[in-house]
Amino acid sequence: MEKKIKNIFIQGAIPPEKIAQSIAAHQKKTAIGGHCIFLGQVRADEVTGKTVKAIEYTAQENMANKLCHEIKERAFDKYPIHCMHIYHSLGNVPTGELCFFVFVSATHRNDLYNALEEIVQEIKDTLPIFGKEIFDDSTHQWKTNTD
Repeated sequence: MEKKIKNIFIQGAIPPEKIAQSIAAHQKKTAIGGHCIFLGQVRADEVTGKTVKAIEYTAQENMANKLCHEIKERAFDKYPIHCMHIYHSLGNVPTGELCFFVFVSATHRNDLYNALEEIVQEIKDTLPIFGKEIFDDSTHQWKTNTD
């Protein structure tokens, strides 16, 4: 039976409560030995003398959800992962706020570290998610992904 493609997108910043809820929801799953979390946060980068005050995220949502589903399925096939959650912001996210959340659970930590790094990198490399940097002088430009 094929798993349903989940919507990874959240409007606006990812609230810290969502992260706490994800952790709390796994406390009764006693085969899990650890969780690994990646949190992407909007930085106040300086670009040509201007400071980023927010990023406005857009995406080709259907394609991004489909590709993310494929990334998740490959990770479940490759690593002994118990659980995985992925969320990304859409819309305006101010600097200092969270925009990307990946949560992976497994029995052993080495599986977690390897899986998380691979999942985050593949998402950043392949999902059609676009960020427009909004500067302190209200000008903007499309963001280029870096590590």
